[in-house]
Amino acid sequence: MNWDKLLQPNLVLGDSVLGLTPDIIQQYELEGLVLDVDETLVPFHETQTTEEVRSWLKSLQPSLALWLVSNNLNENRIRRIAHSLEVPYLTGAGKPSRRKLRQATSAMNLPIQRVAMVGDRLFTDVLAGNRLGMFTILVEPMSSVNQGKRKRLVYSFEVWLSEFLGVSQSPSKR
Repeated sequence: MNWDKLLQPNLVLGDSVLGLTPDIIQQYELEGLVLDVDETLVPFHETQTTEEVRSWLKSLQPSLALWLVSNNLNENRIRRIAHSLEVPYLTGAGKPSRRKLRQATSAMNLPIQRVAMVGDRLFTDVLAGNRLGMFTILVEPMSSVNQGKRKRLVYSFEVWLSEFLGVSQSPSKR
C-alpha cells in the first residue's frame, strides 16, 4: 500500500472531536470509536477533560463502544482521564503499531470496519488505524494556550510532509 493510502483518513472532520456528531457516526454506520487522548480529547499538558468533552462522550455512550488508546506512558494521567469519561483505556500504544488498537477492537467484539480510529495525527493515529483496516477520522487538535513551539513545529512538519506525499487534509464533504 502506498503512503498516500496509508496516511489518508476516511474522514477529515475539519473540527475538534466535538464536531463528531451522532449523525456523522450513523452516516458511516460506525458502532465503536477508539479515541486518541492527547490533543484529541485534551491538550497535551492538561490532566482533565472539559465538561464539554465529558458531555459529548456521554451523549455517544449509549449507542457506541468506546475505548481510549494513547501513546502516552503516563498511566496515572490517562487513567484519570479515562475514569472521568467512564471508558476503558490502554496506554503506551506505540502507534502506528496496531497491537493496542487490535486489543481495544477485540474487546469491543465488533467488525473492524465498523470501528473508527479518531485522532489528531496522521503519522500515528490515522496510519495505525488504516494499517488495521479501521475507518479513520482526523480531527483538529485541542491545543492549550501553553502548547510548546516545538510541538507546533512537529505538527506543521507532519502536515507539510503528508501534503507532499499527496494526502488531502481538506475537510471531507458529508
